[in-house]
Amino acid sequence: MATSMFIRFSNFRNLLKINSNVLGISSNTTQCLESISRLSSTQQSEALTDQSGIKILHTTKAMQTYMKRIKKHEELMEKEVFEYEKGKRHLANMMGMDAENFTDEDVDRSLEYLFPSGLYDPKARPLMKHPKEIFPPQKVAEFSADGKPLHPFFFMITPVYYETLHSIVEQLRNLDDLEDKFTKSTGTLPNENKMDPHESVWITKVQLENLLLEKLYDDQYEYFIKTMEKLLNHPLSQRAEEFIMKYRIKLAINTKDYNFLPIMYTEDGKPYVKVFPCQRKSATATVTVFGEGTGKITINGKDISYFKDMQSRQQVIFPLIFTNMIEKVDIEAVVEGGGNTGQSGAIRWGIAWGLRSFVTPEVVQNMKIAGLLTRDWRIRERKKFGQEGARRKFTWKKR
Repeated sequence: MATSMFIRFSNFRNLLKINSNVLGISSNTTQCLESISRLSSTQQSEALTDQSGIKILHTTKAMQTYMKRIKKHEELMEKEVFEYEKGKRHLANMMGMDAENFTDEDVDRSLEYLFPSGLYDPKARPLMKHPKEIFPPQKVAEFSADGKPLHPFFFMITPVYYETLHSIVEQLRNLDDLEDKFTKSTGTLPNENKMDPHESVWITKVQLENLLLEKLYDDQYEYFIKTMEKLLNHPLSQRAEEFIMKYRIKLAINTKDYNFLPIMYTEDGKPYVKVFPCQRKSATATVTVFGEGTGKITINGKDISYFKDMQSRQQVIFPLIFTNMIEKVDIEAVVEGGGNTGQSGAIRWGIAWGLRSFVTPEVVQNMKIAGLLTRDWRIRERKKFGQEGARRKFTWKKR
């Protein structure tokens, strides 16, 4: 029996053209099986030493690529940290301060003093931050002793993203099982088990990428939000509140600071809010927002065609589109003075200010972030005496 098995392995070895005289390959069955395993493998194996100094005998191409990327990132970070510390010492010497006790706040104050700028956007000003705050962190993968990755989705382009989707599905299954359990036992669901979404918003695509340490496409982010919305709208979503809040940001909304206009009612019971005065440049408008409307817009007795240019029309309807109230309210505006830009800006601010009473606090917070609730106080600068214009001077000639 043993002789026949040896003959079959020998024939199989000859079929694979394995030379018995090659160093490291002998005629015994165990080494023949190892040779067949090595020939059938499509991944290259080499000796490699990880960061902890432990020698790993078998490494795959994926592991080699990962180790090279990590090594390249570490070399880059080491170089950038050295340059940062060097520049920080030079900056401390310029300011006459102790370089050892020079903090990040001192760096910001020094840059503000040495590089004054009239730009209001902080991103446009000079910046000096630690490389760890500028360069995105790298994902850390774990491998077994034989060089195989431990993460189940390692060979996918975005493994953490798909792992998160699987976690969402697992949460949904747990809630469905709990819902079936309540339905079978009591016939009804417990009260107040659905999470209130009005006090928080979903994180943005950039924030999700920073959380997962992966670059995502727009359709991947949209699919993630739709999946999380399904979990949020579950009747028992409050049981998964801790998991959901990992991907939502709480809004610190103080409704007292917004000074919501009181809702009044017409004789037929239709709610409305009246905003006056609405000013932009030299234009003044009175805007009335009617709830339970059909999207009708009236400006000085005319429709939206009151403005001939398309830009002014877009300015008027933008707050309605932003709040998704385009066909849910009616607008009636009376405006005088100024030109198209001033009148459309005044009506836009009045519409946005009146819509606050008909939308949720979450939408109001988004309107504030978008700048719809901020009044534009800019006006045309007057001409000065002895000058050709507000800033322009007359041409000076010596002779």
